[in-house]
Amino acid sequence: MAILFKKSYKFALRSAIYITAILSLLLLFLFLVFQEELNVLLLIVTALVSFAVCFFVIQLRVEKFIYKRIKRIYDDVSLLESSSLSSRTVTTDMGTLTAEIEKFAKDKKIEIDTLKIREEYRKDFLGNVSHELKTPLFTVQGYILTLLDGAAENKVLRKKYLQRASKGVDRLIYIVKDLDLITKLEVGDLNLEVSEFNIVELIQNIFDLLEMKASKKKITLAFDMKYLKPILVKGDKEKIQQVITNLLVNSIKYGHANGTTEVSVENLIKNKVIVRVTDNGEGIAKQFIPRLFERFYRVDKSGSREEGGSGLGLAIVKHIIEAHNEKIYVESVLGVGSEFSFTLEKAESIKNDV
Repeated sequence: MAILFKKSYKFALRSAIYITAILSLLLLFLFLVFQEELNVLLLIVTALVSFAVCFFVIQLRVEKFIYKRIKRIYDDVSLLESSSLSSRTVTTDMGTLTAEIEKFAKDKKIEIDTLKIREEYRKDFLGNVSHELKTPLFTVQGYILTLLDGAAENKVLRKKYLQRASKGVDRLIYIVKDLDLITKLEVGDLNLEVSEFNIVELIQNIFDLLEMKASKKKITLAFDMKYLKPILVKGDKEKIQQVITNLLVNSIKYGHANGTTEVSVENLIKNKVIVRVTDNGEGIAKQFIPRLFERFYRVDKSGSREEGGSGLGLAIVKHIIEAHNEKIYVESVLGVGSEFSFTLEKAESIKNDV
């Protein structure tokens, strides 16, 4: 949208006053030097005429000067359309113009930097999606082509290859489901079914589900203490279960053998609790932490893929927690371990007891 310039007379007014004052003093000096009778009326008329002429000449010249150069500046930065400004007024207030152009340049720089970041993110995302889908697709394709080339005649190979192809298809479905979920979370198209539930009981159920997975790496899943009373919170139980599951699976995936993953539920403020998932695993270098919740971002580009997963686990965790209007935090020291924590709202009955 084209900008309507505001006409200013400050520059012309001040310049005309200065010139008029100088001419008046010069005329007065001439009267005194040549000892002519001072004609006050002539002096006043001369001053007024000088002021009027100077004001209009300066105003017209400045408008023309600014019109040509400022329009060129705005055209160069594509702020204005190529339409003529001849029918519009142009400001002669250079201070205002300078401030407007500086603000415009600053805003444009921020916009360009943002676009560059988005472009890099888009490239990374497309590259990661391509890689994640390519691996299972090529696996499935390889086994099917082998079967078509004659291996189908061998019953043992046929069953073995079909089972492996099925695993590849399962991985594709897993990735697509996670992509669908995170897309819904990002656009706010996922309705949360908020209810009150016992967070301690939910965590224990997840421990039971992941017991075999953890035992393979000899990792112990445990609470930090015995919770004798239920802790009721508000949220979408199914989605919070997914959050805790994703965090625990990550701790198992990157945990050391004979390690421990500990979960605690603590009072934060009157109406909030904080759930902490702490492990003594590999830990994460400081420079990688800001990008942990990006889709498909992996600290270990090779080892983490060997462990499986869609690469969307932490991104989903972040979006689910934010959909609850809560916060998620991460602290980690390389070689020591990591702690992921998130807040939840207490149930009304718990609030009233506090």
